Amino acid sequence: MVGAGVDPAGDTDPDVLLEQVRPLIHLDSLENLLNHARANSLWPLTFGLACCAIEMMAVGASRFDLDRIGAGVFRPSARQADVMILAGTISRKMGPVIKTLWDQMPSPKWAIAMGGCTIDGGPFKYPGQYAIIEGADRIVPIDVYVPGCPPRPEALFAGILKLEEKIKAGQTGYNRPRSGENAS
Repeated sequence: MVGAGVDPAGDTDPDVLLEQVRPLIHLDSLENLLNHARANSLWPLTFGLACCAIEMMAVGASRFDLDRIGAGVFRPSARQADVMILAGTISRKMGPVIKTLWDQMPSPKWAIAMGGCTIDGGPFKYPGQYAIIEGADRIVPIDVYVPGCPPRPEALFAGILKLEEKIKAGQTGYNRPRSGENAS
């Protein structure tokens, strides 16, 4: 009796063998494997500018335990971080500082905008105002927005989980051009 996928001469049919082996082996691209590792090892650079920073600090406390999702190592230096959490009102004078820190972060890198002021200027946005940047996305590319005034720690936690999902799915813009490069 000759088995399926084997001809009488002893040669095997590669298509049949592949179908038999496929359920036993998970083949994936190296990029997907790296994305899975990156998503489970986020090193946040916190940039707290106002009220939202208090809620961001609460997420780092033991009650929420960011270590269990791989994001508990808050970094003091941009060169050691891969996700920037922006929390609070961004003044025009702070814009260049944020951009400099973003440029110092190694790729791949991601950003989370936390709170209404960070997302669009919040209650400080009004016609003719001169001091507030109306949205962090005018400075750095944002991957996840966490709305609220201020958002609860649970909301930031959910935002970090959302970022992890997007990284695993390859839906983030971490491979965006570096400063000064063309996006084309």
